[in-house]
Amino acid sequence: MPSSRRLKLAHVLVVLLASGLALLAWTQTWVNAVVAQSGTARQSLEVTGATASPALTALAMAGLALAGALTIAGPVIRFVLGLLEVLLGLSVFLAALTAVTGPAAASAGAITKATGVSGRESVLDGVVSAVATPWPYLALLAGVVMAAVGVSVLVTARRWPGPTTRYQAVRFAPADSTGGTDAAAAGVDTGHDAVDDWDGLSRGEDPTAQR
Repeated sequence: MPSSRRLKLAHVLVVLLASGLALLAWTQTWVNAVVAQSGTARQSLEVTGATASPALTALAMAGLALAGALTIAGPVIRFVLGLLEVLLGLSVFLAALTAVTGPAAASAGAITKATGVSGRESVLDGVVSAVATPWPYLALLAGVVMAAVGVSVLVTARRWPGPTTRYQAVRFAPADSTGGTDAAAAGVDTGHDAVDDWDGLSRGEDPTAQR
């Protein structure tokens, strides 16, 4: 059991780490671009992952949420989550690959915002240079790790321990076992009831004199 718990913990931590790396990469500069439209001076732009790959943040956040779900999921749900993690990893990889293979195209949004020029061809014509930084490569690596750990979840999930739930037993003691003692300690006479008092009154007896 301890080994299976460590196996489960390791997978959850790797999912968290890979998703966190993808999210960290998304916040950094992905492309250093230099643009020069006709009649304007050259401009140097730092294009962040938020512009180069806007979908990456949602994918990374989904990975973080999936790690939390793995901690409480049963065997069947673990299998489903493993499949989802594989898909998330592939999606992260493809999102980063677009920026790596086409840094100029990935910078189009930032270039349009800086120059006011729109249209893919017009934007690309004004790009003097566009160089990817190491951050999209880190996102690529995060995608590979996410997909790999998703496959590992599919293979090993049946050996993970199930979610534990502790129940606290509640005991109900008979009322007479404690009620009489408590009533006596409080000075309450438990030997009379309303029926006895009524019968005594009908015979002309004072019920308070008997207590």
